[in-house]
Amino acid sequence: MTPFREREWPSSWPPAAGLLEWAKRARMFAYAPYSGFSVGAALYEEGREDFLPGCNVENASYSLSLCAERNAVGAMVVRGGRRPLAIAIAGRPGEPCFPCGACRQFLAEFNPELLVVLENGAEPLILSLADLFPVPFALKGDPFHG
Repeated sequence: MTPFREREWPSSWPPAAGLLEWAKRARMFAYAPYSGFSVGAALYEEGREDFLPGCNVENASYSLSLCAERNAVGAMVVRGGRRPLAIAIAGRPGEPCFPCGACRQFLAEFNPELLVVLENGAEPLILSLADLFPVPFALKGDPFHG
């Protein structure tokens, strides 16, 4: 049970379970020799039929490590994308793996209303980034500075 309201998955999009499967596959390629915590992500982008995978890549200098979500967004930007609609994240099998605070801010830069798909037993859990991160930092257009 999550304290967040579950969201509806748009029927015109590819299935959420398929996006989550891509995240699970990406998790297999994670480089996590220090934490042993492998994470995969898959991004669904507006106007695309395919998904963009990413995995976490750790570094001996911990602050240089990259999260799976940010790697997937980087792949989107490299191919000219700017509007992700959903991201699936897979950490420990069967358990929800919520994005860290840095990834929440990073994702909000591109779409604060992004849907977030997490493992939750047999059925995917679908949440909104806006619920997970209601007030991201913004240089313009934030609720206090217009």
